[in-house]
Amino acid sequence: QVQLVESGGGLVQVGGSLQLSCAASGRTFSTYTMGWFRQAPGKEREFVAGVRGSDGMTSYALSVKGRFTISRDNAKNTVYLQMNSLKPEDTAVYYCAADRTASILSASSRQYDYWGQGTQVTISS
Repeated sequence: QVQLVESGGGLVQVGGSLQLSCAASGRTFSTYTMGWFRQAPGKEREFVAGVRGSDGMTSYALSVKGRFTISRDNAKNTVYLQMNSLKPEDTAVYYCAADRTASILSASSRQYDYWGQGTQVTISS
Protein backbone atom coordinates (compact mmCIF):
# COMPACT_ATOMS: atom_id res chain seq x y z
CA GLN A 1 0.00 0.00 0.00
CA VAL A 2 1.23 3.47 -0.89
CA GLN A 3 0.16 6.67 0.82
CA LEU A 4 0.45 9.98 -0.97
CA VAL A 5 0.35 13.34 0.77
CA GLU A 6 0.20 16.56 -1.24
CA SER A 7 1.28 19.96 -0.01
CA GLY A 8 2.05 23.39 -1.36
CA GLY A 9 -1.34 24.55 -2.52
CA GLY A 10 -2.66 28.01 -1.78
CA LEU A 11 -3.85 31.32 -3.12
CA VAL A 12 -1.73 33.15 -5.66
CA GLN A 13 -2.28 35.99 -8.10
CA VAL A 14 -2.43 35.62 -11.86
CA GLY A 15 1.06 35.21 -13.26
CA GLY A 16 2.44 33.86 -10.03
CA SER A 17 4.05 30.54 -9.21
CA LEU A 18 3.50 27.64 -6.85
CA GLN A 19 5.28 24.39 -6.26
CA LEU A 20 3.26 21.37 -5.22
CA SER A 21 4.88 18.43 -3.50
CA CYS A 22 3.68 14.87 -3.10
CA ALA A 23 5.38 12.71 -0.52
CA ALA A 24 4.97 8.97 -0.92
CA SER A 25 5.39 6.12 1.50
CA GLY A 26 6.77 2.79 0.39
CA ARG A 27 10.10 1.37 -0.70
CA THR A 28 9.26 1.02 -4.39
CA PHE A 29 8.46 4.66 -5.13
CA SER A 30 11.20 4.92 -7.74
CA THR A 31 9.48 2.32 -9.92
CA TYR A 32 6.08 3.99 -9.94
CA THR A 33 4.77 6.23 -12.64
CA MET A 34 3.58 9.40 -10.96
CA GLY A 35 0.94 11.79 -12.15
CA TRP A 36 -0.70 15.05 -11.24
CA PHE A 37 -4.38 15.57 -11.93
CA ARG A 38 -6.73 18.41 -11.13
CA GLN A 39 -10.44 18.88 -10.70
CA ALA A 40 -12.24 22.20 -10.87
CA PRO A 41 -15.76 22.65 -9.48
CA GLY A 42 -18.34 21.11 -11.78
CA LYS A 43 -15.71 19.57 -14.03
CA GLU A 44 -14.20 16.14 -14.44
CA ARG A 45 -10.80 15.28 -13.10
CA GLU A 46 -8.17 15.92 -15.76
CA PHE A 47 -4.57 14.92 -16.34
CA VAL A 48 -2.00 17.66 -15.80
CA ALA A 49 1.40 16.01 -15.95
CA GLY A 50 3.11 12.68 -15.45
CA VAL A 51 6.55 11.12 -15.14
CA ARG A 52 7.10 7.52 -16.15
CA GLY A 53 8.70 5.22 -13.63
CA SER A 54 10.84 3.21 -16.04
CA ASP A 55 12.77 6.03 -17.68
CA GLY A 56 11.64 9.39 -16.32
CA MET A 57 9.85 10.43 -19.49
CA THR A 58 7.41 13.26 -18.86
CA SER A 59 4.11 14.25 -20.42
CA TYR A 60 1.93 17.33 -20.04
CA ALA A 61 -1.55 18.43 -20.85
CA LEU A 62 -1.56 20.99 -23.64
CA SER A 63 -3.11 23.56 -21.34
CA VAL A 64 -0.07 23.55 -19.04
CA LYS A 65 2.78 22.70 -21.38
CA GLY A 66 5.54 25.25 -21.13
CA ARG A 67 4.25 26.56 -17.80
CA PHE A 68 4.31 23.50 -15.51
CA THR A 69 7.17 21.13 -14.81
CA ILE A 70 6.93 17.75 -13.13
CA SER A 71 9.98 16.28 -11.42
CA ARG A 72 10.76 13.59 -8.91
CA ASP A 73 13.36 12.97 -6.23
CA ASN A 74 13.48 9.23 -5.64
CA ALA A 75 15.80 9.63 -2.67
CA LYS A 76 13.09 11.67 -0.95
CA ASN A 77 10.13 9.66 -2.30
CA THR A 78 8.70 12.93 -3.56
CA VAL A 79 7.27 14.21 -6.81
CA TYR A 80 6.92 17.91 -7.53
CA LEU A 81 4.84 20.09 -9.79
CA GLN A 82 6.32 23.50 -10.45
CA MET A 83 3.60 25.80 -11.74
CA ASN A 84 4.52 29.13 -13.35
CA SER A 85 2.55 31.82 -15.15
CA LEU A 86 -0.58 30.72 -13.37
CA LYS A 87 -3.96 31.56 -14.83
CA PRO A 88 -7.44 31.70 -13.27
CA GLU A 89 -8.35 28.53 -15.16
CA ASP A 90 -5.65 26.67 -13.23
CA THR A 91 -7.82 26.97 -10.12
CA ALA A 92 -8.67 23.46 -8.95
CA VAL A 93 -7.95 20.78 -6.42
CA TYR A 94 -4.72 19.12 -7.45
CA TYR A 95 -4.22 15.40 -6.84
CA CYS A 96 -1.10 13.29 -6.89
CA ALA A 97 -1.43 9.73 -8.17
CA ALA A 98 0.78 6.67 -8.43
CA ASP A 99 0.68 3.85 -10.97
CA ARG A 100 2.48 0.62 -10.15
CA THR A 101 3.09 0.00 -13.86
CA ALA A 102 6.42 1.69 -14.43
CA SER A 103 6.38 1.21 -18.21
CA ILE A 104 3.17 3.16 -18.81
CA LEU A 105 2.53 6.88 -18.63
CA SER A 106 -1.19 7.35 -18.96
CA ALA A 107 -3.41 10.41 -18.92
CA SER A 108 -6.34 8.31 -17.75
CA SER A 109 -7.14 8.46 -14.07
CA ARG A 110 -8.32 4.83 -14.27
CA GLN A 111 -4.74 3.68 -14.78
CA TYR A 112 -3.57 4.96 -11.40
CA ASP A 113 -3.66 2.81 -8.29
CA TYR A 114 -3.13 5.27 -5.47
CA TRP A 115 -4.31 8.82 -4.86
CA GLY A 116 -3.58 11.60 -2.45
CA GLN A 117 -6.22 13.65 -0.70
CA GLY A 118 -5.71 16.71 -2.88
CA THR A 119 -4.54 20.26 -2.32
CA GLN A 120 -6.44 23.40 -3.31
CA VAL A 121 -4.87 25.84 -5.74
CA THR A 122 -6.67 29.14 -6.25
CA ILE A 123 -5.58 31.79 -8.72
CA SER A 124 -6.97 35.26 -8.16
CA SER A 125 -7.32 37.76 -11.00
